[in-house]
Amino acid sequence: MTKTLEISLFIFVLASFLGYTVITRVPGLLHTPLMSLTNALSAISIVGSLLLAGGGESTMATVLGSIAVFASFTNIVSGFLLTDRMLGMFKRREAPSRKAATPEVGP
Repeated sequence: MTKTLEISLFIFVLASFLGYTVITRVPGLLHTPLMSLTNALSAISIVGSLLLAGGGESTMATVLGSIAVFASFTNIVSGFLLTDRMLGMFKRREAPSRKAATPEVGP
């Protein structure tokens, strides 16, 4: 194994452990497990894709990193929008105000 591959595997294992730790600390009242898993994995993957896109290794790595940044960013934004929509379902709705039914008097 090359030193670069060993470092990459170490970072992957560390990121996986960190993601699992973050996911288990999210209260169930705020997110469903699927949404918290998706948001945490996307947050971890955007860090890796930013490193890949900005590393300047090769043109192919930069292009793939840029595509990964776009995909991760889209996933994060849509995850938070869906979570906001889910939380909006639990808000209390105001009861419609009942005005006294008085007929309008015409001229």
